[in-house]
Parts: sequence; structure tokens; C-alpha cells
Amino acid sequence: MGSYNIFATYYDLLTENVNYKVRSEYISNFFHYYGIDNGIILDLACGTGKLCVEFANLGYDMIGVDLSSEMLSVARENLSESGTEALLLCQDMRKLDLFGTIKGCYCSLDAINHLDTIEDVKTAFGRVSLFTELGGIFVFDVNTLYKHEKILADNSFVYDTEDAYIVWSNEYKGQGITNITLDIFEREEESYYRYSEEFCERAYSDAQLTSALNDVGFEILGRYNDLSSEEPNDKSQRVYYVCKKTGGIING
Repeated sequence: MGSYNIFATYYDLLTENVNYKVRSEYISNFFHYYGIDNGIILDLACGTGKLCVEFANLGYDMIGVDLSSEMLSVARENLSESGTEALLLCQDMRKLDLFGTIKGCYCSLDAINHLDTIEDVKTAFGRVSLFTELGGIFVFDVNTLYKHEKILADNSFVYDTEDAYIVWSNEYKGQGITNITLDIFEREEESYYRYSEEFCERAYSDAQLTSALNDVGFEILGRYNDLSSEEPNDKSQRVYYVCKKTGGIING
């Protein structure tokens, strides 16, 4: 897992194509469908807090957790500017430690793919399960193997802004593993300052995710193609899992 230090400064710029309002409505519809209309919701790997803002506006009491203190600093600014509130905690999702239980949790925008191994994924799921009330709902998404092989692959993306020139480079290593290098050339008067971040994404199979969820007391209620009610197919790039807490940790 990366630290995402300078990345935090430009994260909102690099994800400006994400419609957070639409995504929050999509995720919250699952909560509403299963009777969770209020109460405490956890935004796991909350990043810069854009989804936290939207969920707070929907009336939920929000907790945002992220490993990066830099991301949380930007999140505080975003929450303040929007006039909303959330409890923000700097924690590794594999060591999640809350003060009480939650009614639901979501983990969005492929944060699960940033975990290094399926054992790490299972550990993170187990921590979510530990603090989720019986009957609570857990919603998360993952980038698929298809996206890693056909979309991310060895492609590069360039962002030229007023303040910086940014190059996002992918190196596909095979077996669902993509190394990502972010080179940021920050403008300051007549000079450029270069910063680099490196991190990795891993694709996990449905069988791996299903086993990890079942072992920590989650039942999968549905799998959905990104922002739709359709089942995933072999060309799905992002898949949402909707899960219900039905029991305790079975293994591990």
C-alpha cells in the first residue's frame, strides 16, 4: 500500500470525472433498500472526503477512515467548505479500530485493490465485520482483471493543469498486478519541481473475495456492474459487492 503524500494534493483533480453525487446516491440506495436510512456509516479509505460530504448531506452520521494523513487533511477542508461534519480517523483498514458499532460501511473507488494480498483483504473485511451490527450492510467495489489487462495495462495518462503537469504511468506485471507511477511536475514561477509516487493495484477474483467475505461473517446479497443494477460480465471494469453481516468470524 502506498502513502499517497503528494498524490493527496492532486487527487481531486485526477478524479474530477467522478460524479460523487451520483455515486453516493447509487451506494445509498442499497442502504435504503435494506432498511438503513440513518445512523453511523463508515467511509473506509475515504480519501479526500468527497463521498463523506455527500453521505452527510443524505443525513448519515459519518466516520471517515484513511491511511494517509495528507488525504485526511484535504478531507477536512472539503467537509468544512461544504458545511458538513464527519469523524476522521487516520488508520490502516487492516487495523480498523472504532469506538462503537456501525450500521453500514462502504469502500469505494477500488481501494480494496490497493491491498497487497488476499490475506490483507480478508483482514480488512474482518475488521469491518467486527464493528458492523448484525444485519448491517457493507458495500464495496473492485477493479476487475479485465480492467487491469485491457484498460490500465501499460497505458499512460497526461494531465496538464495551470499548477502542474502530471503523468500517470501503468506497468502491467501480469496476474492482475499493475504498478502505477505518478510523476508530478509542479510549476513555481519559471521552474518545475518534480515529485513521484508509486503504488500498486491487484485484481482479486470473485472466488477469492467471496471466500474472504464468508469467512468473516458477510453474506453477499448481490454483485453489480458499476453504477447499474445489472450483473457483471466478462468485460466489466468495476464490480460492486453488496453484503450483509450475518454472523461472526468463521476462520482466521
